[in-house]
Amino acid sequence: MNQNFNDKIDKGLVGNQLIEEAIKGLQEEATQEMLAHTLTVIRKRMKQKGQLIIAVEPSFGSQQMNISVEKTADGLLWWTAYTGFEEEMKGGNQIKSTFLTDMEQLFKSVLDVDEINGIILNPWNRTIMLDKTLINIIFGNIALKLFNLQVVNIIYDFDRVVFIYVYTIDHLS
Repeated sequence: MNQNFNDKIDKGLVGNQLIEEAIKGLQEEATQEMLAHTLTVIRKRMKQKGQLIIAVEPSFGSQQMNISVEKTADGLLWWTAYTGFEEEMKGGNQIKSTFLTDMEQLFKSVLDVDEINGIILNPWNRTIMLDKTLINIIFGNIALKLFNLQVVNIIYDFDRVVFIYVYTIDHLS
């Protein structure tokens, strides 16, 4: 990425293109190794104090804002976040209020909200659905051996195809 481009985006987002590249690689080659690589890239950006863009909506009866919640066809509730403004704008028809947030704080917060299944990162293009197990792996809270990974393409509420990663994890004792 050239210096002129870096000067035009928020410093907290600089480097997030590495996450997009890792997700693209995972979409092209859905293997254990590529998922592990993608989670490692996300962890590295988190440790570098990287930020994500989140959509927010007003909380009725309160002056607070809530993180926007999306419901998938299977009935699960997810927060959505974006690695950059380009990824956010790919949704086009849904203009929302957005804020930058610390990646680590967002991941910690979703672990504390029972109703939310996880975070859909870049729901329009370079998509990965980080459920709470994957977020715990990013934090290093779950030690694991190799795991099995399958990819299933499904179309759900957002009228687009995304990759759903089905995995089983063997925990270390």
